[in-house]
Amino acid sequence: MTTNHTPMWKDLGLDIEAHDALLSVLGQAYGDIYLAQENRPEGMGYFDFVMSEVHGQRIQELVDAQAAGRKVIGCYCVFVPEEISLAAEAIQVGLCSGADFAMDEVEKYLPRNTCALIKSSLGFKLAKVCPYLECSDMVVGENTCDGKKKAYETLGTMADNLYVMDLPQVKSGEGRALLKAEFLRYKEAVEALTGNTIDAAALKKGIAIVNNKRKAMARLAALRHNPVLPISGLDALIANQVFFYDNPVRFTDAVNALCDELETRIAEKTSVIADGTPRILVSGCPMAVPNWKLPAVIEASGAVIVAEESCVGERGCRNLTDDSADDMDGLMDALVDRYLAIDCAIFTPNTERAGHIKELAEKSKADGVIQYTLNFCQPYAMEAIPLEKELEETGLPTLRIETDYSQEDMGQLKTRVEAFVELLK
Repeated sequence: MTTNHTPMWKDLGLDIEAHDALLSVLGQAYGDIYLAQENRPEGMGYFDFVMSEVHGQRIQELVDAQAAGRKVIGCYCVFVPEEISLAAEAIQVGLCSGADFAMDEVEKYLPRNTCALIKSSLGFKLAKVCPYLECSDMVVGENTCDGKKKAYETLGTMADNLYVMDLPQVKSGEGRALLKAEFLRYKEAVEALTGNTIDAAALKKGIAIVNNKRKAMARLAALRHNPVLPISGLDALIANQVFFYDNPVRFTDAVNALCDELETRIAEKTSVIADGTPRILVSGCPMAVPNWKLPAVIEASGAVIVAEESCVGERGCRNLTDDSADDMDGLMDALVDRYLAIDCAIFTPNTERAGHIKELAEKSKADGVIQYTLNFCQPYAMEAIPLEKELEETGLPTLRIETDYSQEDMGQLKTRVEAFVELLK
């Protein structure tokens, strides 16, 4: 992972020394985990380049776009509708929250027993190491879990461009009305930020761009369901992570080109695994860049990941937005319907999630499910126990893993995952 230190880096207010130290560590990890793989599709070269320039070329593109009058909106969650951002000619990017950084400083503001993703988000702000965060004209937080809700109060004292979106806890009735009101409020905020009015034609265009991006990811996900597996779970995870910050049109083209290659590999029976390799579905918390710890352990233990029931995965890409309406109200209703189909653990009841996991396990021919929960993430931890019972009643072996971003539990993780893989064999 590289950085070209143009004047923009000083303008962004980054701590250059800390930033470069972080990138050095992440670059080494990427090389050890990803570039060391054998039999990779050639199309992964694009994603390797994007990751190597994660804080280089893409940041320069954002700064250049800002110089041309466009706005950059940074967000932490799949509930922030990119369709609306694009309709106002803004650029939406995901914000770093997948590595421990400045934890000593973070724990001066947040309790130690706080979810790693939340602590990471604040750590990257305190340490000024994330150029995506520092160059964002608006940072959108969303009140999903209680931890995020309270952490945004703290982040708001450090960032004067923080916008907080409220989210419902139920999907029907008042919950649906709340989400529509919040999307309309967000639309007005984006219009005020950009100076651009969003009409039905502009929103249709934004919907089409995001739908095409999700279609490409659905195509990639479906190819991983084949008995001849043309791509590793690690490589597919990188595509799912890049989804959140790359140019959406360019990204869509790259994923479709990769899928063309994967279809050829399937036809030629070129698989990345040997026959009989256990196939794993990973379910639960999101795995933001550069959180590769558990997937690397799984695939180093003789198994392969064939699907992710996660916000960075199937849950975030599964549904398209109906663009058949010709008026703003109809299109906004369609957006609300699409985002309410996300089966995040914040919702109660959330009975659809178990059905989606079982359906995905069947499609992907998974031999077992690993439920991944970040330490102190109560919504997913609370759902993990009844989900485990329901999945095992159907004969699907399940392993519950709770961890964070540190390397301290690597030995324990390897032991547990290897034992689970042996059980599946």
